[in-house]
Amino acid sequence: MAVVVQKYGGSSVADVERIGRVADRVAAARRTGLDLCVVVSAMGDTTDELLALAKKVSAAPPRRELDMLLSAGERISMALLSMALQDRGVDAISFTGSQSGIITTDSHASARIVEVRPIRVHDELSRGRVVIVAGYQGVSIRKEVTTLGRGGSDTTAVALAAALGGDCEIYSDVAGVFTADPRVVPDARRLDALSYDEMQELAQAGAKVLNAQAVEFAKEKGIAIHARSTFGGSEETVVRGGSFPERVAGVATQRELALLEFPARALGDVLARLEGRGAAAAEIACPGERAGLVLALENVHDWPVLRDALRAVPGMAVADEGIGSVSVVGTGLSAGHRVLQEVHAALSALGAPPRALFTSALRVTAYAPVAALADAARALHRKLI
Repeated sequence: MAVVVQKYGGSSVADVERIGRVADRVAAARRTGLDLCVVVSAMGDTTDELLALAKKVSAAPPRRELDMLLSAGERISMALLSMALQDRGVDAISFTGSQSGIITTDSHASARIVEVRPIRVHDELSRGRVVIVAGYQGVSIRKEVTTLGRGGSDTTAVALAAALGGDCEIYSDVAGVFTADPRVVPDARRLDALSYDEMQELAQAGAKVLNAQAVEFAKEKGIAIHARSTFGGSEETVVRGGSFPERVAGVATQRELALLEFPARALGDVLARLEGRGAAAAEIACPGERAGLVLALENVHDWPVLRDALRAVPGMAVADEGIGSVSVVGTGLSAGHRVLQEVHAALSALGAPPRALFTSALRVTAYAPVAALADAARALHRKLI
């Protein structure tokens, strides 16, 4: 019998009513004869609420204890969905990440999956049960509870699909991947298909539909990802292997960034301080005597403490107030300078010339004040898409 792994995001299970709707969808799929493994995120803003609670207790919560706390959100969702399914006559059982065999690195708050041993999942599927798995979490080889960073439930789902030899369906509040965030760019359109590389670049640039690490995992294992809406309709975006003709696939924006500038000779010291706090640089440039680094703050839960440590580096300048980015992603962007010129022109016309620029074969990113991002995204979407 075919195995399908479905993942439902926080907006899909935000309250009891929505959990009921997900249970109805899962029950209907089970009645068609599918073996189902369902991965769930925490309900709505639960993760943010738990993080805020931790920061009321400590300005720099220990990362191990933070993982113990934050992993509770997904456990609530998994248990409630299992209850809802059983109430509908569907035999179901819920598992934590560790019970599901999700083995990770030791890095708390930003662990990576290294292996999946889905022994208990296989056993329960063979008994005809729907298996509900808490996303975003696993267990290290030292038996420590770990979390995978924001969007980590996507990675859980893809990893389980690879281990179970099944398809992977990611459900959220939008019907697939769009050329821009429809809430920012009203005329954004849905893409029927994206390559792994395009989707990974969009995710790294701030698109929230799929997690970048999940796409990386899918590419490595050859798993196609079907991105769909929880709330009905048959439309989807398929993320898969292969290439596409030269095109601009999308525009994405990202907030909560920090720009660091410091003497190039201090790069090793700066990276060591980041590593000590489990923070990873998004971009690094070292063109001469001065080096630049971009840090995404979403998974840095003790930024004020880390910022103070970084400012102790001689010659360090930190900009973290109202800094964001706008990116254009597509195939063949390195063939000329047109997209780079358009990004620079769009921000300059808004009185917010880029603070820094990054280019790759598939992406052009400009770092600029957050206040200019939405207008820049709309202008670039009109011009390029």
